[in-house]
Amino acid sequence: MTLAFDPFLPLPLILAIALVALLLVGWAAFKRMRGAALRALALAALVLALANPVVNFEDREAVTSVVAIVVDRSPSQMTPDRTARTDATLAALTERLARYPAFETRIIEAVTDPDAQSPSTRLFEALASGIRDVPSSRLAGAVMITDGQIHDVPGSLSALGLDAPLHGLIVGDEGEVDRRIDVVRSPRFGIVGEDQEIVYRVSEDGGAAPGPVEVTVRVNGEEVSTESAMSGEESSFYLNLPRGGENIIEFAVDPLAGEVTTANNHAVTLIEGIRENLRVLLVSGAPHAGERAWRNLLKSDASVDLVHFTILRPPEKQDGTPISELSLIAFPTRELFVEKIDEFDLIIFDRYQNRGVLPVLYYDYIARYVEDGGALLVAAGPEFAGMESIAETPLAPALPAMPTGEVTSAGYYPRLSDDGRRHPVTRMLPGAASETPAWGRWFRTIGVRDLVGDEIMHGADGAPLLVLNRYGEGRVAMLLSDHGWLWSRGFEGGGPHVALYRRIAHWLMKEPSLEEEALRATANGRTLVVERQTMGDTTDPATITLPSGETREIVLSPAGDGLFRAELTLDEPGLVEVSSGEFRALAHVGAVDAPEFRATVSTTDILAPLSDESGGLTQRVDESASNLPQILPTRAASVNAGDRMGLRASNESVLKGVRSLPLFGGFLGLALMILALGATWFREGR
Repeated sequence: MTLAFDPFLPLPLILAIALVALLLVGWAAFKRMRGAALRALALAALVLALANPVVNFEDREAVTSVVAIVVDRSPSQMTPDRTARTDATLAALTERLARYPAFETRIIEAVTDPDAQSPSTRLFEALASGIRDVPSSRLAGAVMITDGQIHDVPGSLSALGLDAPLHGLIVGDEGEVDRRIDVVRSPRFGIVGEDQEIVYRVSEDGGAAPGPVEVTVRVNGEEVSTESAMSGEESSFYLNLPRGGENIIEFAVDPLAGEVTTANNHAVTLIEGIRENLRVLLVSGAPHAGERAWRNLLKSDASVDLVHFTILRPPEKQDGTPISELSLIAFPTRELFVEKIDEFDLIIFDRYQNRGVLPVLYYDYIARYVEDGGALLVAAGPEFAGMESIAETPLAPALPAMPTGEVTSAGYYPRLSDDGRRHPVTRMLPGAASETPAWGRWFRTIGVRDLVGDEIMHGADGAPLLVLNRYGEGRVAMLLSDHGWLWSRGFEGGGPHVALYRRIAHWLMKEPSLEEEALRATANGRTLVVERQTMGDTTDPATITLPSGETREIVLSPAGDGLFRAELTLDEPGLVEVSSGEFRALAHVGAVDAPEFRATVSTTDILAPLSDESGGLTQRVDESASNLPQILPTRAASVNAGDRMGLRASNESVLKGVRSLPLFGGFLGLALMILALGATWFREGR
């Protein structure tokens, strides 16, 4: 109840009337006039009536206090036992809070983003977001149902802005054990063929006793070693990187009896394999316009170490110069083609012909070099069709085509064949999509027969122009024209000579992205992308093997010439194997080293300091939540309820309505005025 005034006249006028009334009363009292007291009462009643005093009666309703319940739904909580305990604890707590009308329950599900780069348990972030609209005076407290492994714990509650008791209900038993393996240090990049050190550590949390354990190491899905390590100590594994591009290295330990989860018994690290500078041997048979195009291309690539020799004297020039003096410097044939031939990643014969510079036996060495895994590119000119062609040497078995002796000199547009539209070397080559390619013409083609391999480009009248083939473990490419330099000079608009030459060279050196038959799997968060590159018109379905061992089959849809693709969203993180026919690929779904699985044993140690600071408690709950602590409502500013969960009830209320009663309004006010004035007249009449 409150008293207020709602004057009928302006306040200054009422004050003036009150002052006049006060002077009159004072004058009457000074003269000792009869009825002065009654006159004073009548004047006071008049002034009060003009001031219009009003009594207000407020109808208020007490507001409820919010109890925030943060439920940990992170991956480490997804074991059947912990999920059941969490649900039982939540049900028991909400049922108990429902007995107190003063409390309003707000449940906040803290779900870990599966697409996060580094999934972790962030309960305080979820709490801050969930109570953003709750005034601090209405917050009764916060209760966290969790295993205690929280990764965003603030230094203090004041830093979080939480002025209420914080309680922790820990689902999990004391004495839990868990074995995990972590990659401590690993290089992000490494040179192919060189040893890389990876440091890992096996940890046994909880009551498990440390001891020796066996660690299985797999590289790109293939088991390469079984190591012996001591739990709790760092161990090193030295890996010779087997290939360029991404390498997946997996460390695995056997499960521990009764451990919480086996999800952290695997650790994965990714190392990007980088090839050391590629060594290329370019041998030019004679100076010509195209020679500079090859040289400029190879010299512009910082990753290429180029060795280039050019034979200066054409065969028709007979001046008696010894063979050993046909180059600017002595041609170290034995060193290059016998002693160090295996050190080269690629050998290019650019319009080269057999003129006795190389002993015939050396061509056999080159053929064996290719058969054992080397790469050979033949950029053929008219010399390839002549009597001194390298096709007439022991190198012939390695060549994908034999010359017919014909040389066609006519303008034509190089075109992609049906295979060329599917092959990664020429697929999507700039300018190739239109009927007449958007590039300049060439004017020479070398005729060939007995072609093997993939004919991916046509020359004049549909004759083969670019042929790719495998020979033994190595690869051979044959470009049947020496007019590619016209594109580099911009003739008739030029053409994509850099893209074409570079792709040919990298295919020869077994670049994985240019394989014509390949299966690839990549992961972006939870999304697995499967691609099948093939020269065929169709492809088989792919089988996906999840980390749990479950298999799924997916159908790959056409995504371009020679390319099939499918996407699948997975909920299960870890190493995924994809197979299609004889091909196999690996991908790691989810974060490689997530904090969520570094420690999974339940604990009270992380949350207890903050609970103590706020006057709350942290306690383990059993399977049925039968030992859930009692709730103690309190209005005290400081809450410390011992072994009970103290929750602070709010003192605030909501105004529902106001009833007003004028003291001098209506018949009551009129009666008082008449009575006061009548009393003065009555007094005067006596």
